[in-house]
Amino acid sequence: MPDPSESNEKKSPPSRKPRPSPLAGASTWWFLLALAVVAVFIYYYKSQNNRSQITYGFFRRQLEEDKNVAGVEVQGAKVFGEFKVAPIDPDAKPGADGISPRLNKKFAVVLPPMALTDPKLDEVLRKHLKRDYRASEPRDNTVLVLTVYMLITVGLFVGLWILFRKARDSFFSGGLTGGFSKSGARRYDGSDKPVTFEDIAGLEGVKHELQEIVEFLRNPEKFQRLGARVPKGILLMGAPGTGKTLLARAVAGEAGVPFFSINGSEFIQMFVGVGAGRVRDLFKTTKENAPAILFIDEIDAVGRHRGTGVGGGHDEREQTLNQILSEMDGFTQNESVIVMAATNRPDVLDPALLRPGRFDRHVTVDRPSLKGRLAIFEVHSRDVPLDIDVDLEQLAAGTVGMTGADIRNLVNEAALWASRHEKDYVDMSDFDYARDKLLMGAKREDVLSDQEKSMTAYHESGHALLAWLVPSIDKLHKVSIVPRGRSLGATQLLPEEDRVNISESDLHTRLLFLLGGRAAEKLVFDQYSAGAEDDLSKATQLARRMVTHWGMSDRLGPVAFRDSEDHPFLGREMAEPRRFSEHTAQVIDEEVSRMLRDAADRATSMLQEHRDKLDTMAKRLKEVETLDEPEIKKLIGPSPNKPAVKPHL
Repeated sequence: MPDPSESNEKKSPPSRKPRPSPLAGASTWWFLLALAVVAVFIYYYKSQNNRSQITYGFFRRQLEEDKNVAGVEVQGAKVFGEFKVAPIDPDAKPGADGISPRLNKKFAVVLPPMALTDPKLDEVLRKHLKRDYRASEPRDNTVLVLTVYMLITVGLFVGLWILFRKARDSFFSGGLTGGFSKSGARRYDGSDKPVTFEDIAGLEGVKHELQEIVEFLRNPEKFQRLGARVPKGILLMGAPGTGKTLLARAVAGEAGVPFFSINGSEFIQMFVGVGAGRVRDLFKTTKENAPAILFIDEIDAVGRHRGTGVGGGHDEREQTLNQILSEMDGFTQNESVIVMAATNRPDVLDPALLRPGRFDRHVTVDRPSLKGRLAIFEVHSRDVPLDIDVDLEQLAAGTVGMTGADIRNLVNEAALWASRHEKDYVDMSDFDYARDKLLMGAKREDVLSDQEKSMTAYHESGHALLAWLVPSIDKLHKVSIVPRGRSLGATQLLPEEDRVNISESDLHTRLLFLLGGRAAEKLVFDQYSAGAEDDLSKATQLARRMVTHWGMSDRLGPVAFRDSEDHPFLGREMAEPRRFSEHTAQVIDEEVSRMLRDAADRATSMLQEHRDKLDTMAKRLKEVETLDEPEIKKLIGPSPNKPAVKPHL
């Protein structure tokens, strides 16, 4: 396989030398000023702290009795001198070794007022010191102190001026003056390790659709000679973690053109007009580097519906959006600039942003299929040493609904768990642990009482037994009463195939499974517990959608009664008129309640019929806490579900 970096290296434009900033030497001046202040501080500190301060009486004793003074210099009311031998400090206490500390050989003493007018002091000094006795004027440090004060004052003014310049350039020039470093926008080009379509697995249809954009950036004359116009904007829509940003970088890597990336929230600032200015500079810089790709991630942060939501539209955000619309209309046919954007909320985007001529090509980046998940596992496990028992096809079949980011996280968690146990290879048990951790949460250290453990065991056994007996429910993989995440237990199902649609009978079966734990509690203990809260919430939501969205109620007929589910802060109106009467709302509630009661009655009836299996599974689950599919098969017999046929890839 050829190295894509070689071809991209040839096509990458030469790197441009950044312009020097006019404030590039500011940091040097700050450093020199700080160095000068530190030097002055050190000078004063040493000059004041390298002499021992002694009393006038101790000085006279050392001078007259001990004759230990080598010489002095009188400066006004202070005497600076040096001892012949460093004396013992008379005010200090002996240490732990019984030895008293000594003073420094250099000393300083302040003369009392009476000594200044005592003529005998001069005679004593001349008598004992003779030539080592001097007198001088006190030092005048006024000039030095004023110089330090002036330096600090000038430094503060210079610093404020620099901060003002930076603030002015950032807030009043759009934040992009001098390059993208001031705005937070990032530039990616072929000089770095490129990302190509070969690095992206599981999105073959999306890559095929984006290949046309790559061909246009490589050879625009091929399309322009027949009058064709490549879409100006491409909107990538999909759930978080499906690889929208990675796809945009792969388009740039395949085409070998500069790639400018910015987040939608980076346009909005507290100053009016800043967002629009940043948009102008951003598009201007991208055009100067054409052919290029401009990628706006999370465009819904700036591209929401105008004039809607709580309190109306935000003026600054709407001005920024208007500037984006204007800039996208300003492209000429010869400008090889592609604007790509990504969002996981396309429903809140402004219609003007989605019309033809702007983001006129919408690419849905869906969750990967079974074949795609297998390819993603192969990509993310390249550098992971796998044991021989690891079956990537089985892992791909058991991770329905996971995105590429989820699979990458699963492989990483498995490698971390194997490393923690000092294994040389990552085996299947490590992947099982990682999947349980991601799907059900990490284990908690809670200690359940015997009553709580019994009720949890019967609750989860009720779910598991119904999943084991009813053929249309997904395959039972594992049941556990180990507290994980926010739950005391979990029953894990693994779909045997990818589904894009679901029938009414399967939905009723899901209601049956969701209410199985609650039915088991009532059957065995004749009471309910609060542990069924999540089951009731999911079952009620599912039943209401069956009635109001999918027309699965004979009493209401084939009519959709959808209420507005949009959050008012996401760019929709707070209240939309309800399109059905109060009587219809009452009938909807009655139908939802009927569906849930029917499912609960069916669950109770099936558990009563197989009470022996329920007791056997709950008793065993209470002992070992976790049961997988082979253990359940040995415990209560084979499942009436058809055996799973391994999909052909």
